Amino acid sequence: MHGEEAVKQFLEQFPLPKLFSALQSESDVRGVDETVTECLDKVFSSRYGASLLPSYGAFIQAGLVTNSKNIRKLACKAVCHLLDKAGDSSAAVETVVQHNLYPLLIDCLIEGDEETSAIVLDAIKCLAAIPKGSEIIFPPDGQGPVQLNKVAAQSSSMARIRVLSLIAKLFTVSSYTATSIRDSNLLSLFEGEIRDRKDVLKTLSALEVLYELVEHPHSNIFLLKTNLLQLIIDVINDSSADSIIRSRAALISGRLLSSADAFTVIDQSYVTSLLLAIDKILKMEEGHNNADEIESALETLGLIGTTTQGAQFLFTSANAVRHVVESSFGRQGRGRQLAALHAFGSICGVDRQEDQMKLDGQAEECLKRLVYTAAANSPKLRPSALLLSVLQQDPDIRIAGYRVISGLVVRDWCLREVCLDLEIIRLVTDPTVETTKLGMEARYSCCVAINKALSSSRLLHEASLSELIGKLNDAVRRGPYLSDRKRVEARPVVDTAERF
Repeated sequence: MHGEEAVKQFLEQFPLPKLFSALQSESDVRGVDETVTECLDKVFSSRYGASLLPSYGAFIQAGLVTNSKNIRKLACKAVCHLLDKAGDSSAAVETVVQHNLYPLLIDCLIEGDEETSAIVLDAIKCLAAIPKGSEIIFPPDGQGPVQLNKVAAQSSSMARIRVLSLIAKLFTVSSYTATSIRDSNLLSLFEGEIRDRKDVLKTLSALEVLYELVEHPHSNIFLLKTNLLQLIIDVINDSSADSIIRSRAALISGRLLSSADAFTVIDQSYVTSLLLAIDKILKMEEGHNNADEIESALETLGLIGTTTQGAQFLFTSANAVRHVVESSFGRQGRGRQLAALHAFGSICGVDRQEDQMKLDGQAEECLKRLVYTAAANSPKLRPSALLLSVLQQDPDIRIAGYRVISGLVVRDWCLREVCLDLEIIRLVTDPTVETTKLGMEARYSCCVAINKALSSSRLLHEASLSELIGKLNDAVRRGPYLSDRKRVEARPVVDTAERF
């Protein structure tokens, strides 16, 4: 990066018209094209350089239609700098309109190489972030210079994915652009790409873009009112579909239902259908080909269980949570157990606010029954022994186990189980057990959760637990990183000189 003053001094020596002229002329000197475009990019990335761009809209226009990849990329970057750094947004948008830059950007998106297309996505996102610029993309009368659905219909498979990527980018800009996308029926482009599953790569690419789109906070409000969720459920149910496609579809459905708002706008029959589809996956014998599917299905249940509404709905179909509990303490595979433990922690409420961790009476009773049944059907016999067995495994499993205990101990029955197993307390209060920052913090959070649950429980007044309570209090005071060892001061080591 160069300072504004350095850019001004440079342009005094090499004015923009002279640099543009160097690009337009055919020079015998090798590398002039690359050198000048790199130089201009540095100029335009400064605020002073960007402020000059409204006067050079014709140069940007010419650059967007040239055959030179370097100049075309420079022109696309210049639009980004114009909209982001020029200072006067109205003048920047007027430059885009006057020189018809938006349709040219769409052409570069469709026909350019991967790097150019990525720059165009950023440029159009900058345009959409300005109210007047957004109206260029989504005019109030619906009759803009470019209709994205028509562009997609006339494009190649790769170009359609780029259009979907643009829609996903624009969706995150504002609620106005998200609403405009919905009103323009552009979300149906995703449906078209996903419905035709003959080309695995094409379908997976569309699902990856949709996966990014559903990360946005208000995406479920718009997407759940389309046919997309039913389509995603159809993909999960399609046994002929590739395993990776079904895995990604499952995670998308989980993200869509990971918000409390989702259950206010969706017909619950869709969720029931989804759980049935997930149940089919979890009933499969785990093998090399479907391990990812099973882990994704478990992760999906964890996403749904993130909210109180979602967790309670999971217990209406006890099969879903039964799979999670059994896989958490079973030894069907390390990846499966790890995914199940994280999902179980979410369902138990570790990701929710403290006052929302517990569920209604029926769900709580079902949760308790599932845990005790899993223990009774195992050699461990008691839930405390199951939890201890998790904490005695490798670091990743232990971290997931801390999450489960942190969520479960708000229930009195689990708190009693944990407190009656001194080995669990020893592990969660021992600062030397974990060696990584993530592990130390997870262990400490678990220790705090037990201590907090105990402080508001009737167990607090049991004399037999007084030593345990003191140990927990000391561990909480120490924090996540300090050990029990007393501070050891450095001691100088003095050797006598060797004498001959």
